[in-house]
Amino acid sequence: MKKPRQFCYDYPRPAVTVDVVIVTREAKQRVLLIRRKNEPFAGMWAIPGGFVEMDEALEDAARRELLEETGVKTGLLEQIGTFGDPERDPRGRTISVVYLAQVDPEQLKPRAADDAAEVGWHALDRLPPLAFDHKEILRLARERL
Repeated sequence: MKKPRQFCYDYPRPAVTVDVVIVTREAKQRVLLIRRKNEPFAGMWAIPGGFVEMDEALEDAARRELLEETGVKTGLLEQIGTFGDPERDPRGRTISVVYLAQVDPEQLKPRAADDAAEVGWHALDRLPPLAFDHKEILRLARERL
């Protein structure tokens, strides 16, 4: 294992997260969401994701978070955008890099784990209330699709 680099900065630094939008390859597309176990937004639905480790590549972090929260492994991930509104996360300044993958839902067996209390498929055109700025992220994903 590599030793993490030590950094010294004269400026405050934001946290970096990744979010992974998993959409089905179906006529009526669905998206995989988790119900958050912890605050902020405990009990609300959200896109799987989380914080990037200091020694971790962005795509590696996306795959790790997706697996930890849903048990899902996926092939191709496409980076579709970055969200950085200073007010997007009540815990502090957080920038999220968003990935998108299309999957065959019959080949996946999602299960809730880690920070997820529940995991489920939701119609992409009929979403429940979402945590953070995930409504805007899913709007971008729909445009990309």
